[in-house]
Amino acid sequence: MSKQSRRREALLYHAKPKPGKIQVVPTKSYSTQRDLSLAYSPGVAEPCLEIEKETNNVYKYTNKGNLVAVISNGTAVLGLGNIGPEASKPVMEGKGLLFKIFADIDVFDIEVNTENIDEFIATVKNIAPTFGGINLEDIKAPEAFEIERRLKDELSIPVMHDDQHGTAIISAAALLNALEIAEKKIEDVKIVISGAGAAAVSCTRLYKAFGAKRENIVMLDSKGVIRNDRENLSEEKGEFATHRKIDTLEEAMQHADVFVGLSIADIVTPQMLKTMAANPIVFAMANPNPEIEYDLACRTREDIIMATGRSDHPNQVNNVLGFPFIFRGALDVRATRINEAMKMAAVKALAELAKEPVPEQVNIAYGETKLNFGREYIIPKPFDPRLIATVPPAVAKAAIESGVATTEITDWEKYQDELYERMGSDNKIIRLLMNRAKLNPKRIVFAEADHLDVLKAAQIVHEEGIGTPVLLGRKEIILELMQQIDFDADIEIIDPKNGEQEDKLQHYAQKLWEKRRRNGISLYAAEKLVRERNYFAGMMLDEGDVDAMISGYSRSYPTTVVPVFETVGRFEGVGKVATTNLMLTKRGPIFISDTSINIDPSAKDLAKIAQMTNYTMKMFGLQPVIAMISYANFGSSKDAHATKVREAVELLHKSNPDMIVDGELQTDFALNQEMLQKKFPFSKLAGKKVNALVFPNLDSANSNYKLLKELNNVESIGPIMLGMKKAVHILQLGASVEEIVNMAAVAVVDAQQKEKRAQQKGKST
Repeated sequence: MSKQSRRREALLYHAKPKPGKIQVVPTKSYSTQRDLSLAYSPGVAEPCLEIEKETNNVYKYTNKGNLVAVISNGTAVLGLGNIGPEASKPVMEGKGLLFKIFADIDVFDIEVNTENIDEFIATVKNIAPTFGGINLEDIKAPEAFEIERRLKDELSIPVMHDDQHGTAIISAAALLNALEIAEKKIEDVKIVISGAGAAAVSCTRLYKAFGAKRENIVMLDSKGVIRNDRENLSEEKGEFATHRKIDTLEEAMQHADVFVGLSIADIVTPQMLKTMAANPIVFAMANPNPEIEYDLACRTREDIIMATGRSDHPNQVNNVLGFPFIFRGALDVRATRINEAMKMAAVKALAELAKEPVPEQVNIAYGETKLNFGREYIIPKPFDPRLIATVPPAVAKAAIESGVATTEITDWEKYQDELYERMGSDNKIIRLLMNRAKLNPKRIVFAEADHLDVLKAAQIVHEEGIGTPVLLGRKEIILELMQQIDFDADIEIIDPKNGEQEDKLQHYAQKLWEKRRRNGISLYAAEKLVRERNYFAGMMLDEGDVDAMISGYSRSYPTTVVPVFETVGRFEGVGKVATTNLMLTKRGPIFISDTSINIDPSAKDLAKIAQMTNYTMKMFGLQPVIAMISYANFGSSKDAHATKVREAVELLHKSNPDMIVDGELQTDFALNQEMLQKKFPFSKLAGKKVNALVFPNLDSANSNYKLLKELNNVESIGPIMLGMKKAVHILQLGASVEEIVNMAAVAVVDAQQKEKRAQQKGKST
């Protein structure tokens, strides 16, 4: 993507459809006059009076307990410097977004127009009654140290400057594990810290708290080694001044065990690495470019244990592993501060989590066969779903044990369940999907690329590295539209009707005729058909000229799906193709099948649809828990519509005893765990969270998914084709750009899976 294109996209993202990235959403009913009279006057007086009697009732009757202020004066915005409070607001809104999606914490961003320490502190203190916690952000050093220290002393709610402590906590967890792998003790190792800002000072203090010795630490700033004989050192720099008579980074690196970089790119040379001790630990965390490039460092030292701040290398030191979960734990016990014990508990929790067996969902997301604790996996991945139930309980326990909690948690298992439940509304699955697609992009033919929204989606797919688009359609229109949206990449454009593809058309016609000649298609008819975009695209896919196909934006589903069936065909052994829609609901992802193809499937068909849904869900890294839906519950009706569902379940229990599937069930019982457990404790679904619904016919499945989508603004990915030989996916008529991009990612992951399946089959034969 060109710099101009990226700039325009970033500005549009922040400006449309409404300015900004976060908003306030009501949590109570407001539909009637009675609701409004309870929400405001006169009903609101009652909680006000209760809070007046006992201040802590504010946590009972308001959102204070789940509300954090992200506060900055914009004096040290990462990569931008002192840009002022207004210009820093997009960053603070972004931080609020991360709080919400990773830990379900609400945020108000506050930008303060002062660089005066006393004025800033007074402002924060005056607004503090509104919040359960304060996250200080992008405040320049050394002022940041005094601001945080004083606010922690003068307020009775958690205060943390994430720029200081976030990197410290994550890197400390990585350091503990790296030292374990290197078989070294923290009290013995020699550590070089490149950088002397807020993050570097906080990192070094935390390493010392875990046992690092001051005499073994050398810190450098832009002037060189911070020595105790240097004049005019700040209090923080003086804390780490060395007595050693060295002046340069090159000298400091000799025989060092650990290098921690929080400075600038490319200041560490291969020669410096060679002078380090055996099994050197190098955390090059300058962004966007590290102090030494990852591949260069690994080529220089085979025994290196390397981490960076980048997501495209192993061991990313990412603050999002820390701050959302630390505040979550602190808020849930109403801690009066975030103290050293809580930070150290977060470090230990992260370090230990990296040693646990990794869920398949995480392996799939990062394209790994199996992530294991070792040199290339010393800290958890940001997409690890266990973080929410691991770090907050550790922080909360430390708060209780250190005496800063004002309320206690007694049932820790229930608390963990509540934490997992909080994340039901998070759309991590889309991020996982995109991440996985980017690991092994595939060629995707967009069969309607002469439509603006399809072309915009193809541009995003290309620029984000999700796949390699092949644009099919009227060439002159595609080129004109590409110019409009500044899509100037070298992309293959194919127009089956402009005469440039005659050899390809003849080849595809011959292959289609050979495939369909016993179904009444003549060679002449085949030559006509392949000039139609969906037949041409289908033959491209069938012949292996592309890996995946996307179509359906401008034409009805039946019109699009018939050419696909006739060119690509079904997977071996599949009697009927079906579709499923992934619905991103507040309770988490739910798959709904079959939403587009089978009008009135038989019991055998329903069983097959459930099996294909089960397979597809595992492709997404999810553990399928499938309810077979009916208007009846477990034999309460003898009507044929209900009995066919029951028969399908019986077939599944015999053929796939390991599948978690049951029915027939009404939808509310399937989705309400408490109702299901109480009424039908014998069910295979009892005590489990259902995440897939297989409906008895097309009417019910299609109506339900569209009802969910429109009434509750639930995002949908699909229909996802089940049972096709190749990765082909048909859009809903008029799909949005975002929906097309999502489907393209699905298509890439589907193609990856089918390629893997073919390779495994080849090995077995």
